[in-house]
Amino acid sequence: MQITSDLSFVGMITHASVVVQAILALLMLVSLLSWWHIFMKMFSIREANKQTEKFERDFWSSSDLNAIYQNATSGRHGTGSMERIFESGFREFLKLRRQPGMDNVAVMEGTRRAMRATYQREMDGLEAHLSFLATVGSVSPYVGLFGTVWGIMNAFRGLANVAQATLAHVAPGIAEALVATAIGLFAAIPAVVAYNRYSHEVDRLATRFDSFMEELSNVLQRQAGRA
Repeated sequence: MQITSDLSFVGMITHASVVVQAILALLMLVSLLSWWHIFMKMFSIREANKQTEKFERDFWSSSDLNAIYQNATSGRHGTGSMERIFESGFREFLKLRRQPGMDNVAVMEGTRRAMRATYQREMDGLEAHLSFLATVGSVSPYVGLFGTVWGIMNAFRGLANVAQATLAHVAPGIAEALVATAIGLFAAIPAVVAYNRYSHEVDRLATRFDSFMEELSNVLQRQAGRA
């Protein structure tokens, strides 16, 4: 790191050592990626909530499961996670009921397995990239701290040939080094906030899906009992 009196943000980055500059570039890239995932996840979770509310409203306002199933499989509109869970469960329910020798217990077990498999796929999609945000939030401050330590070491090493070190000699180098910590926190804080927020939203959706699968199982079990 070169000791400079230019304490502007760009100047401190320009005069930083190659290692610190590489760390700053990495942190900025990670920050941009995390913001991309933050916005994409915001849109996807908002859409998932909207589709879930619409399907729940349509499902409980209708007593004809066959009509709901036909709408889900028609392909005339986008389907949400809950609708796909219903579609897979009801398809398996109809298929198993047509097989000879299948009792109601076996039919319901197969239906629940089909819904559970679709549920797991949907949850994997909703949780996609959350681990990246968690990693950015936990690792970025340490990466920035490494850049700061490296920069401070270079700043003090640059004072070896100075006969009398003063604050004017030390302050610029330390300020340049602390930029790495600032960038690390800039990358980490939004990622942590977004991860906590979206994890909560995904957990709420998971609870709604679980409740719906139980309620649908009860509806199908009553229907199978009347057959």
